[in-house]
Amino acid sequence: MEIVYTIKDLQVALSDLRVRGKKVGLVPTMGALHAGHASLVKRCVAENDVAVVSVFVNPTQFNDKNDLIKYPRTLEADCRLLEDCGVAYVFAPSVEEMYPEPDMRQFSYAPLDTVMEGAFRPGHFNGVCQIVSKLFDAVEPDRAYFGEKDFQQLTIIREMVRRMNYPLEIVGCPIVREADGLALSSRNARLSAEERKNALKISQALFESRTFAASHTVAETQKFVEDAIAVAPGLRLEYFELVDGNTLQKITNWEDTSYAVGCITVFCGEVRLIDNIKYKE
Repeated sequence: MEIVYTIKDLQVALSDLRVRGKKVGLVPTMGALHAGHASLVKRCVAENDVAVVSVFVNPTQFNDKNDLIKYPRTLEADCRLLEDCGVAYVFAPSVEEMYPEPDMRQFSYAPLDTVMEGAFRPGHFNGVCQIVSKLFDAVEPDRAYFGEKDFQQLTIIREMVRRMNYPLEIVGCPIVREADGLALSSRNARLSAEERKNALKISQALFESRTFAASHTVAETQKFVEDAIAVAPGLRLEYFELVDGNTLQKITNWEDTSYAVGCITVFCGEVRLIDNIKYKE
Protein backbone atom coordinates (compact mmCIF):
# COMPACT_ATOMS: atom_id res chain seq x y z
CA MET A 1 0.00 0.00 0.00
CA GLU A 2 1.24 3.47 -0.90
CA ILE A 3 0.32 6.75 0.83
CA VAL A 4 0.10 9.63 -1.64
CA TYR A 5 -0.13 13.28 -0.64
CA THR A 6 -0.55 15.17 -3.92
CA ILE A 7 -2.98 14.98 -6.82
CA LYS A 8 -0.11 14.88 -9.30
CA ASP A 9 1.54 11.88 -7.63
CA LEU A 10 -1.79 10.09 -7.42
CA GLN A 11 -2.55 10.65 -11.09
CA VAL A 12 0.92 9.46 -12.10
CA ALA A 13 0.43 6.30 -10.04
CA LEU A 14 -2.98 5.60 -11.59
CA SER A 15 -2.17 6.51 -15.20
CA ASP A 16 -0.27 3.30 -15.97
CA LEU A 17 -3.08 1.25 -14.47
CA ARG A 18 -5.62 2.97 -16.72
CA VAL A 19 -3.49 2.29 -19.80
CA ARG A 20 -3.70 -1.38 -18.87
CA GLY A 21 -7.47 -1.17 -18.54
CA LYS A 22 -7.62 -1.58 -14.78
CA LYS A 23 -10.82 -0.59 -12.96
CA VAL A 24 -10.33 1.94 -10.17
CA GLY A 25 -12.61 2.20 -7.15
CA LEU A 26 -12.71 5.14 -4.73
CA VAL A 27 -13.89 5.38 -1.13
CA PRO A 28 -13.91 9.03 0.03
CA THR A 29 -13.53 9.34 3.82
CA MET A 30 -12.68 11.91 6.46
CA GLY A 31 -10.65 9.36 8.39
CA ALA A 32 -11.23 8.13 11.96
CA LEU A 33 -12.10 4.88 10.23
CA HIS A 34 -14.19 2.11 11.78
CA ALA A 35 -15.84 -1.14 10.72
CA GLY A 36 -18.46 0.77 8.75
CA HIS A 37 -15.78 2.30 6.56
CA ALA A 38 -14.06 -1.09 6.34
CA SER A 39 -17.21 -2.61 4.86
CA LEU A 40 -17.17 0.00 2.06
CA VAL A 41 -13.45 -0.47 1.51
CA LYS A 42 -13.66 -4.26 1.34
CA ARG A 43 -16.45 -4.03 -1.22
CA CYS A 44 -14.38 -1.57 -3.24
CA VAL A 45 -11.37 -3.90 -3.13
CA ALA A 46 -13.53 -6.85 -4.19
CA GLU A 47 -15.21 -5.09 -7.11
CA ASN A 48 -12.25 -3.23 -8.64
CA ASP A 49 -8.67 -3.91 -9.73
CA VAL A 50 -7.35 -1.02 -7.66
CA ALA A 51 -8.83 0.57 -4.53
CA VAL A 52 -8.11 4.19 -3.61
CA VAL A 53 -9.22 5.57 -0.24
CA SER A 54 -9.04 9.28 0.43
CA VAL A 55 -8.52 10.49 4.00
CA PHE A 56 -9.27 14.19 4.21
CA VAL A 57 -11.16 16.22 6.81
CA ASN A 58 -12.88 18.66 4.49
CA PRO A 59 -13.21 22.13 6.03
CA THR A 60 -15.80 23.44 3.57
CA GLN A 61 -18.54 21.07 4.76
CA PHE A 62 -18.39 22.10 8.42
CA ASN A 63 -20.77 24.93 9.24
CA ASP A 64 -19.70 24.57 12.90
CA LYS A 65 -15.98 25.35 13.16
CA ASN A 66 -15.78 23.75 16.62
CA ASP A 67 -17.00 20.52 15.06
CA LEU A 68 -14.18 20.77 12.52
CA ILE A 69 -11.61 21.29 15.27
CA LYS A 70 -12.90 18.37 17.34
CA TYR A 71 -13.19 15.94 14.42
CA PRO A 72 -10.82 13.02 15.18
CA ARG A 73 -7.71 12.67 13.02
CA THR A 74 -6.12 9.22 13.20
CA LEU A 75 -4.21 8.74 9.94
CA GLU A 76 -1.73 6.20 11.30
CA ALA A 77 -4.45 3.91 12.65
CA ASP A 78 -6.51 4.50 9.49
CA CYS A 79 -3.63 3.32 7.31
CA ARG A 80 -3.23 0.12 9.31
CA LEU A 81 -6.91 -0.69 8.81
CA LEU A 82 -6.75 0.13 5.09
CA GLU A 83 -3.65 -1.98 4.51
CA ASP A 84 -5.38 -4.93 6.18
CA CYS A 85 -8.32 -4.40 3.80
CA GLY A 86 -6.09 -4.62 0.70
CA VAL A 87 -6.12 -0.98 -0.37
CA ALA A 88 -3.57 -0.01 -3.03
CA TYR A 89 -3.43 3.76 -2.49
CA VAL A 90 -4.29 6.06 0.41
CA PHE A 91 -4.72 9.65 -0.73
CA ALA A 92 -4.06 11.92 2.27
CA PRO A 93 -3.76 15.47 0.94
CA SER A 94 -3.36 18.69 2.89
CA VAL A 95 -6.00 21.41 2.89
CA GLU A 96 -3.64 23.48 0.72
CA GLU A 97 -3.42 20.65 -1.81
CA MET A 98 -7.18 20.36 -2.21
CA TYR A 99 -7.89 24.09 -1.90
CA PRO A 100 -4.90 26.01 -3.34
CA GLU A 101 -7.40 28.84 -3.62
CA PRO A 102 -10.94 29.24 -2.25
CA ASP A 103 -13.51 27.12 -4.07
CA MET A 104 -16.23 29.56 -5.07
CA ARG A 105 -18.37 27.01 -6.89
CA GLN A 106 -21.99 26.79 -5.82
CA PHE A 107 -23.84 23.48 -6.10
CA SER A 108 -27.62 23.65 -5.91
CA TYR A 109 -29.76 20.54 -6.08
CA ALA A 110 -33.01 21.81 -4.60
CA PRO A 111 -35.15 20.41 -3.17
CA LEU A 112 -32.79 17.54 -2.29
CA ASP A 113 -30.32 19.78 -0.47
CA THR A 114 -32.73 22.24 1.17
CA VAL A 115 -34.42 19.83 3.59
CA MET A 116 -33.22 17.99 6.72
CA GLU A 117 -29.42 18.38 6.89
CA GLY A 118 -29.60 21.11 4.29
CA ALA A 119 -31.98 23.14 6.47
CA PHE A 120 -30.04 22.65 9.70
CA ARG A 121 -26.49 22.85 8.29
CA PRO A 122 -26.40 25.70 5.76
CA GLY A 123 -23.62 25.24 3.21
CA HIS A 124 -22.87 21.68 4.29
CA PHE A 125 -23.83 19.96 1.06
CA ASN A 126 -22.16 22.62 -1.04
CA GLY A 127 -18.94 21.75 0.76
CA VAL A 128 -19.58 18.03 0.28
CA CYS A 129 -20.10 18.50 -3.45
CA GLN A 130 -16.99 20.66 -3.71
CA ILE A 131 -14.71 18.03 -2.22
CA VAL A 132 -16.35 14.98 -3.78
CA SER A 133 -16.18 16.57 -7.24
CA LYS A 134 -12.51 17.42 -6.63
CA LEU A 135 -11.83 13.81 -5.65
CA PHE A 136 -13.69 12.50 -8.71
CA ASP A 137 -11.61 14.80 -10.92
CA ALA A 138 -8.36 13.73 -9.25
CA VAL A 139 -8.98 9.97 -9.18
CA GLU A 140 -11.36 9.51 -12.15
CA PRO A 141 -12.78 6.35 -10.56
CA ASP A 142 -14.95 3.80 -12.29
CA ARG A 143 -16.92 3.33 -9.08
CA ALA A 144 -17.22 5.32 -5.85
CA TYR A 145 -18.58 3.97 -2.57
CA PHE A 146 -20.67 5.79 0.03
CA GLY A 147 -22.49 4.63 3.14
CA GLU A 148 -26.27 4.74 3.43
CA LYS A 149 -26.00 6.13 6.97
CA ASP A 150 -25.50 9.50 5.28
CA PHE A 151 -28.66 8.88 3.28
CA GLN A 152 -29.28 12.44 2.13
CA GLN A 153 -25.63 12.88 1.15
CA LEU A 154 -25.75 9.72 -0.97
CA THR A 155 -28.89 10.95 -2.75
CA ILE A 156 -27.32 14.35 -3.48
CA ILE A 157 -24.08 12.84 -4.77
CA ARG A 158 -26.05 10.63 -7.14
CA GLU A 159 -27.78 13.76 -8.45
CA MET A 160 -24.46 15.61 -8.79
CA VAL A 161 -23.01 12.73 -10.80
CA ARG A 162 -26.09 12.70 -13.04
CA ARG A 163 -26.04 16.44 -13.69
CA MET A 164 -22.27 16.72 -14.17
CA ASN A 165 -22.16 13.61 -16.38
CA TYR A 166 -19.43 11.88 -14.42
CA PRO A 167 -18.75 8.50 -16.09
CA LEU A 168 -18.82 6.51 -12.90
CA GLU A 169 -21.08 4.31 -10.80
CA ILE A 170 -22.11 5.39 -7.31
CA VAL A 171 -22.42 2.39 -5.01
CA GLY A 172 -24.45 2.79 -1.82
CA CYS A 173 -23.53 0.45 1.03
CA PRO A 174 -25.82 -0.55 3.94
CA ILE A 175 -25.47 0.92 7.43
CA VAL A 176 -23.12 -1.05 9.66
CA ARG A 177 -24.17 -1.26 13.30
CA GLU A 178 -22.71 -2.36 16.58
CA ALA A 179 -24.08 -5.64 17.94
CA ASP A 180 -26.54 -3.64 20.06
CA GLY A 181 -27.79 -1.65 17.08
CA LEU A 182 -25.98 1.68 17.34
CA ALA A 183 -25.00 2.94 13.88
CA LEU A 184 -21.23 3.10 13.53
CA SER A 185 -19.90 6.66 13.29
CA SER A 186 -16.57 8.37 13.76
CA ARG A 187 -18.39 10.68 16.15
CA ASN A 188 -19.15 7.76 18.50
CA ALA A 189 -15.54 8.05 19.74
CA ARG A 190 -16.51 11.36 21.36
CA LEU A 191 -19.27 9.77 23.47
CA SER A 192 -18.71 9.08 27.15
CA ALA A 193 -19.76 5.67 28.49
CA GLU A 194 -23.03 7.16 29.73
CA GLU A 195 -23.68 8.97 26.44
CA ARG A 196 -22.93 5.78 24.50
CA LYS A 197 -25.64 4.03 26.53
CA ASN A 198 -28.08 6.88 25.91
CA ALA A 199 -27.32 6.95 22.17
CA LEU A 200 -28.58 3.39 21.83
CA LYS A 201 -32.12 4.74 22.27
CA ILE A 202 -31.92 6.24 18.78
CA SER A 203 -31.68 2.97 16.88
CA GLN A 204 -34.04 1.28 19.32
CA ALA A 205 -36.70 3.90 18.59
CA LEU A 206 -36.22 3.44 14.83
CA PHE A 207 -36.40 -0.37 14.99
CA GLU A 208 -39.52 -0.27 17.17
CA SER A 209 -41.13 2.30 14.89
CA ARG A 210 -40.82 -0.02 11.90
CA THR A 211 -43.00 -2.57 13.68
CA PHE A 212 -45.32 0.21 14.88
CA ALA A 213 -45.65 1.61 11.35
CA ALA A 214 -47.14 -1.62 10.02
CA SER A 215 -50.46 -0.75 11.66
CA HIS A 216 -50.26 3.02 12.08
CA THR A 217 -50.22 6.16 9.96
CA VAL A 218 -47.20 8.22 8.95
CA ALA A 219 -48.13 10.94 11.46
CA GLU A 220 -48.54 8.39 14.25
CA THR A 221 -45.20 6.82 13.41
CA GLN A 222 -43.49 10.20 13.44
CA LYS A 223 -44.96 10.99 16.86
CA PHE A 224 -43.93 7.54 18.13
CA VAL A 225 -40.27 8.25 17.35
CA GLU A 226 -40.36 11.85 18.56
CA ASP A 227 -41.91 10.77 21.86
CA ALA A 228 -39.37 7.96 22.32
CA ILE A 229 -36.46 10.40 21.93
CA ALA A 230 -38.15 13.03 24.12
CA VAL A 231 -38.24 10.72 27.14
CA ALA A 232 -34.77 9.23 26.57
CA PRO A 233 -32.15 10.63 28.96
CA GLY A 234 -29.43 12.82 27.51
CA LEU A 235 -30.93 13.06 24.01
CA ARG A 236 -32.24 16.09 22.13
CA LEU A 237 -34.03 15.58 18.83
CA GLU A 238 -33.08 17.94 16.02
CA TYR A 239 -35.39 16.38 13.45
CA PHE A 240 -37.09 13.17 12.42
CA GLU A 241 -38.58 13.14 8.94
CA LEU A 242 -40.43 10.46 7.01
CA VAL A 243 -39.59 11.02 3.37
CA ASP A 244 -39.67 9.57 -0.10
CA GLY A 245 -36.28 7.91 -0.48
CA ASN A 246 -35.78 9.34 -3.99
CA THR A 247 -37.02 12.91 -3.64
CA LEU A 248 -36.34 13.38 0.12
CA GLN A 249 -39.68 15.14 0.40
CA LYS A 250 -42.01 14.52 3.34
CA ILE A 251 -44.74 11.97 2.92
CA THR A 252 -48.12 12.13 4.65
CA ASN A 253 -49.40 8.66 3.73
CA TRP A 254 -47.60 5.37 3.22
CA GLU A 255 -49.26 5.19 -0.18
CA ASP A 256 -47.41 8.35 -1.26
CA THR A 257 -44.31 6.34 -2.14
CA SER A 258 -42.94 2.85 -2.67
CA TYR A 259 -39.69 3.90 -0.96
CA ALA A 260 -40.25 5.35 2.52
CA VAL A 261 -37.30 6.28 4.72
CA GLY A 262 -37.13 7.79 8.19
CA CYS A 263 -34.15 10.11 8.72
CA ILE A 264 -33.19 11.29 12.19
CA THR A 265 -30.63 13.58 13.80
CA VAL A 266 -30.18 13.65 17.56
CA PHE A 267 -27.79 15.44 19.90
CA CYS A 268 -26.35 13.09 22.49
CA GLY A 269 -24.73 15.55 24.85
CA GLU A 270 -22.74 17.74 22.45
CA VAL A 271 -22.31 15.02 19.82
CA ARG A 272 -24.59 15.15 16.80
CA LEU A 273 -25.60 11.68 15.57
CA ILE A 274 -27.55 10.70 12.46
CA ASP A 275 -29.33 7.49 11.52
CA ASN A 276 -32.10 6.30 9.25
CA ILE A 277 -34.38 3.35 8.65
CA LYS A 278 -36.32 2.09 5.65
CA TYR A 279 -40.04 1.44 6.03
CA LYS A 280 -40.75 0.60 2.38
CA GLU A 281 -38.29 -0.14 -0.42
